[in-house]
Amino acid sequence: MEINPRGQPSISFPRNVGFTFLGIVLFLAGVPGVRAQMSPPPTRTPDEIVSSDTPTTFKLRVNLVPVRVVVRGTDGKVIPNLKKEDFQLTDNHKPQLISTFSVETPVSHVPAAKMGMSETNSQGTPVNAPVLPQGFVAMFFDDLQLSIADAVVSQQAARKVLASLREGDRFALFTTSDQLEQDFTADRTKLDEAIQRIKPDLQGSVGDCMPPSVYLANQIVELNDPTALAAAMKACGSEFTTRGAAQGILSFAEYKVRREFTSLGAVIRRMSELPGQRTIVMVSPGFFVPSSIHESGDIIDRATKANIVISAIDARGLYTPSYADASTPSEYANLSVSAPDLMQYIKTGERVQDDVLSELTDGTGGLFFHDRNDVEQVLLQAATEPEVSYVLGFTPESLKLDGKYHQLKVTLVNKQKWTLQARHGYFAPIGESNPEDAAKQEIEQAVFSQAEMQDFPMQCQTQFYTGADGVHLAVLARIETNALAFRKNQDRNGDNLTVVTAVFDDNGNLVDGRKRIVEMNLTDATRERLNKEGLKVKSSFTLPPGTYLIRIVVRDSEGAQMAALNRGVIIQ
Repeated sequence: MEINPRGQPSISFPRNVGFTFLGIVLFLAGVPGVRAQMSPPPTRTPDEIVSSDTPTTFKLRVNLVPVRVVVRGTDGKVIPNLKKEDFQLTDNHKPQLISTFSVETPVSHVPAAKMGMSETNSQGTPVNAPVLPQGFVAMFFDDLQLSIADAVVSQQAARKVLASLREGDRFALFTTSDQLEQDFTADRTKLDEAIQRIKPDLQGSVGDCMPPSVYLANQIVELNDPTALAAAMKACGSEFTTRGAAQGILSFAEYKVRREFTSLGAVIRRMSELPGQRTIVMVSPGFFVPSSIHESGDIIDRATKANIVISAIDARGLYTPSYADASTPSEYANLSVSAPDLMQYIKTGERVQDDVLSELTDGTGGLFFHDRNDVEQVLLQAATEPEVSYVLGFTPESLKLDGKYHQLKVTLVNKQKWTLQARHGYFAPIGESNPEDAAKQEIEQAVFSQAEMQDFPMQCQTQFYTGADGVHLAVLARIETNALAFRKNQDRNGDNLTVVTAVFDDNGNLVDGRKRIVEMNLTDATRERLNKEGLKVKSSFTLPPGTYLIRIVVRDSEGAQMAALNRGVIIQ
């Protein structure tokens, strides 16, 4: 957050800056002139409904854990028409009751961005529903590890995938070296130009007397493996030279791996700001992670908490070990005969390069494609939403709010040998003694989702008009209070609502937001009138012409219920 010359905050979201939605909406709610307005019933006692920015007390919601599952047959095709009874689910090896079940397809997401009941411009002319983002895919190219040949193949495959994008898809392109970045867009020209600029980083490494095997160097330096040292000495000669070469190779590898995880973490932070389904597709030949580095677990934790799926493609395809490749320098070819034990270490190191990709995809519920040359097909499969996915929901029994990781496992009752793609765990909430923080986290997560919720009925209307200072968008939410759980206190009925209205542009970026606390302390007569008329909360925004997604989230304090709606708006 920065202060402009007028002393007012201006907000931007660069990739390298962490984003805390709560702080932004709390601030926006307190800025004079941009507060949400509330339209109360026409007759009421003045203190019955108060709109303010002060904290309120919340009750905890039931902790429902959603698990998205994609089931594929032996031919790789998605299996449709499964029922809730076809699935079994365990939490830390304990069977759980699947309490909610839904089937989702790409088409089922489209109504979530429908227009409201009376979207019009200032002349009262109806506005057509916009095509809004249904999914966000970040293509993450590992240019620190890609060979020239692998980079060319990956470029060609990515360009063909872009040609098949749906109108509601948003793609971005990032690289591990941070030398190239194209943020989320539907502009095919920008994406195509970015893909053509992908080039492998051809920096060399130290330790030229031995093959540049990070696995071998790690065995020598970190694990002090005498067999590995003896094998490497056949290429380097003395122990001193061999250890020096191994240390140089390992240090350079550690530098690159840390950059890999830093760049991937930045992409996760960027995607956590986006609504709806989010996928990272990593194109990499894989890389060995030295035993001194442990960032992969942290990456999985952060992606899991943000509900981001990581899929990966081994860019090597059906590869040949380097020492057996015809292009390998002749001295390495000679070593394959004179030092077979050294070549075995190199072969093992190249085989375990995939381990980190497998770990990232398995931990986040993604797909891992390897030992295949059809890069175009697997990239398309990883980047597109499956034809059918099943969303299982369960409430963990006796859940401790200690923030610990829980292992999930989804299986099929009929024991078919089908492949199940699903997340493998979740983190318990933190803060049993602080329900306010838990409520705030729930609201934040709901804002950055596209799922609609109707714990209580809510409607939305939008209208825009042109004023002297620009185009204004009015968003009116009508909340049905008869479904709220009021607290009875003598002759009054109490409940507090948190109302958040967020505006996203057509590329999924948060443009603006409002947050208000509506405190109700109603007489029976006012509550009865309000139950008939509904509570109306109005928010106003000044926006440039464009296509927007309006996301409204309401949570009540007494019943811990939530409602959320999406509306699409085109401002002309």
